[in-house]
Amino acid sequence: MPFDLARYWYRESLHPITFFLWPFSKLFGLCVAVRRSLYRLRILKTHHFATPVIVVGNITVGGTGKTPFVLWLVDFLRANGFKPGIVSRGVGGKKHVKPYRVKQHDSAEIVGDEAILLLQSGCPVVISVDRVAAVRDLLEHNQCNIVISDDGLQHYRLGRDIEIAIVDGVRRFGNRLLLPAGPLREPVARLNSVDFTVENGSKTDHGAYGMMLEPVEFVSLVDEKKSMPFEAFVQRQVHAVAGIGHPERFFLLLKNAGFNVIAHSFPDHHPYQPHELDFNDTLPILMTEKDAVKCRSFADERYWYLRITAKINNIFEQKLLEKIALLEVHHVVEEDFSKHSCRLSRDGKRDNICE
Repeated sequence: MPFDLARYWYRESLHPITFFLWPFSKLFGLCVAVRRSLYRLRILKTHHFATPVIVVGNITVGGTGKTPFVLWLVDFLRANGFKPGIVSRGVGGKKHVKPYRVKQHDSAEIVGDEAILLLQSGCPVVISVDRVAAVRDLLEHNQCNIVISDDGLQHYRLGRDIEIAIVDGVRRFGNRLLLPAGPLREPVARLNSVDFTVENGSKTDHGAYGMMLEPVEFVSLVDEKKSMPFEAFVQRQVHAVAGIGHPERFFLLLKNAGFNVIAHSFPDHHPYQPHELDFNDTLPILMTEKDAVKCRSFADERYWYLRITAKINNIFEQKLLEKIALLEVHHVVEEDFSKHSCRLSRDGKRDNICE
């Protein structure tokens, strides 16, 4: 079994290995602070776009529910008359230095599992390690009037108009230490500067907007048109497979609903091989939709994925629309200034970063 450093991040008491890694966390924190200061001082350049950019990300590594939120955000923006497009790094696939437009026939090995899920939203998706280049390509080849950057909170080279941070409402920030001693990419205080904090697994708390992920149905990997109610496997023994940032969340969802779960946990973005899921029985094999995109090629009638939907605080919806409306006015005003002028701060919290 591979070494899992994350299990030490969420313990109630600090483990000796945490103390050993603490100096490296301090060094990492210094690097984070210096890098952010270089952008604040405009030594490193931030690139802005006339089209509004919404960045969705987190300050911890591991699963927080970011992908379901982005899918919800796409539907919400469309329902309100926008034409969104998505840029992402393409985690789990090949490293794309140049922008790559995700296509229907692409495999998870090429573009990553998350990119395939995002494409199923019907939005154009462009992946690249260079998020700025990805946005340029997206806008050049699509009629988008708003851009969603998936997991780009720390990608300061990309200018953003709205920042949304997703927090795991159960595990939250673990031991509150920076990498590698803890799960934090940035200090918790970073949340004070984002526009919205959404807490997955919490209705209202900690000054954040609540999000709940609700099960809808199980869908066959062999035939997408075939589905079963979520309750269909209650009180039955099943194999539960999860290669996501927080597998236990999926297992607990099934256990709490009355499933007799045999849990199989894999690393995030794991490239499944048929022999790994050969359990030598006829029990149903249940998995997340993210896992399913990598198992379709060898799946049989035992394989089902759980379709979920995100439910977001209604107040958040209203506040987000108000923020976007302000952006539209803001971008019109900016057209009267030189393209090298500093961007205006809308809420007093954001850095004034020049083009």
